[in-house]
Amino acid sequence: MRFVLDAEQRLFGETLGKLLTEAAVPGVVRDWATGRRERGLALWRSLADAGVFAVAVPESAGGAGPLPVELVTAFHELGRHGAPGPYAEAVAAAVLLDRLGDEAIAGRWLPAIAEGTALVTLALPPAVPYALDADAAGLALLVDGGRLCAAVPGGVRASLDPARRLFPVTPGEVLAEGPRVAAAAAEAYDMGVLACAAQLVGTGRRLLEVSVDYARTRRQFGRPIGEFQAVKHHLADALVGLEYARPLVHGAALAYGTPDFARDVSAAKAAAAEAAYAAAKIALQVHGAIGYTDEYDPSLLIRRARALYTAWGSPSDHRARVVASLAG
Repeated sequence: MRFVLDAEQRLFGETLGKLLTEAAVPGVVRDWATGRRERGLALWRSLADAGVFAVAVPESAGGAGPLPVELVTAFHELGRHGAPGPYAEAVAAAVLLDRLGDEAIAGRWLPAIAEGTALVTLALPPAVPYALDADAAGLALLVDGGRLCAAVPGGVRASLDPARRLFPVTPGEVLAEGPRVAAAAAEAYDMGVLACAAQLVGTGRRLLEVSVDYARTRRQFGRPIGEFQAVKHHLADALVGLEYARPLVHGAALAYGTPDFARDVSAAKAAAAEAAYAAAKIALQVHGAIGYTDEYDPSLLIRRARALYTAWGSPSDHRARVVASLAG
């Protein structure tokens, strides 16, 4: 199936791409990894002004959503540039608060999420056991069984990606409880998985692009390494994987609101994770040791691809979910 964005969706993606390019995101990532938040928070607000969070917040709360195709478009660009922060967690939290049906909580936080004035993160154990960047969040949420609680963060845990600061959390103030919490959390999880899958495809595509560019200019034995057949085959394999994953992500977005949505987001996440991880490995092989040096910008995306591989559920978790849905 061929998916084509309309003119407004393409313009949305192009606008975000330009904004992220001008923000010099690699420097923002390095600041974020060391706890310097100013540039990252400024980028968060700029992206909110451009509509990144509004696509997950309903119109009644000051947003424009839910618009899953636009969400995929936005997160593809976030993945291409490696923007730091709990973006997937924030849109998942928006879905959770909206579906919860508690006007007091939603009325306070949903407009702030849409406007970017509140950085919100979310833990959904066991699939999402940590609250990303809980130390920077104005609101950290934890679903604890049938309860929605304010999350109390512990000490930061090391991550494969230094800019993904993971915090174990314990339950604090109970904000809501009952069956509605579990139902809302399930919908929030699926939206977070979709956002993560789109990020992975964007990250993989960017890694493939920089690898192709490097292969055209890096010379070995008097020739650009991109002329060697083995290198060509590796890069072609990465492209095929990403091209198979991309329609699954867009197909999942189009399935939003149907009984197939949970199955389709799992299929998308499994394929996107494998494709982006393969692109990261090939990027490292093409670049050699320079591909993993801290000073070299593609190294940030290589580590991001590996961290997102298991974020919001590993490929094996999601393949099992697809099989269970088909068996049922």
